[in-house]
Amino acid sequence: MSGIQRTALVLAMIGAINWGLIGFFGFDLVAAIFGGQAAAISRVIYAIVGIAGIYCISILFKPDSELQRSPETQR
Repeated sequence: MSGIQRTALVLAMIGAINWGLIGFFGFDLVAAIFGGQAAAISRVIYAIVGIAGIYCISILFKPDSELQRSPETQR
C-alpha cells in the first residue's frame, strides 16, 4: 500500500471518528479544536478529509494483489 493510500485511510478514519463523536455525543472535535464549523481552517480540514474519503473509494476497487507487497519488499 502506498503512502498516499495510507494517508487517505488515516484521514478517512479521523473523519469517521469525528462523525462518530457527532452521532453519539453531539460533539464535533474538529470544530472544537479549530474554532467552530465556520472557521476557515475547519472547513479546509473537512475538505481534506472528504477528498481522502473519495480517494479511498479507489482503494476499494483495487485487486488484493495490488494492495499487498511482495515478500522481497517487506521488511
